[in-house]
Amino acid sequence: MNTMNHRNFFSRVWDLYYDGFRNMTLGRTLWLVILVKLFVIFVVLKLFFFPDFLSTHAEGDEAEFVSHELLNR
Repeated sequence: MNTMNHRNFFSRVWDLYYDGFRNMTLGRTLWLVILVKLFVIFVVLKLFFFPDFLSTHAEGDEAEFVSHELLNR
């Protein structure tokens, strides 16, 4: 019986969010803006402004390169 209460609780929470997202009008546009911004931040900026510095300078021995840079700076 206790498992049934948890299942009912989670199904009610799911129904609440599902119904809320289904009936949104302005919220869909705002979520689209948020998703586009996250895409730009994590994909576009990573590709163009944060190159893979470690693989180009370490040449296979990343741990030694990092320890050398940390200790000698």
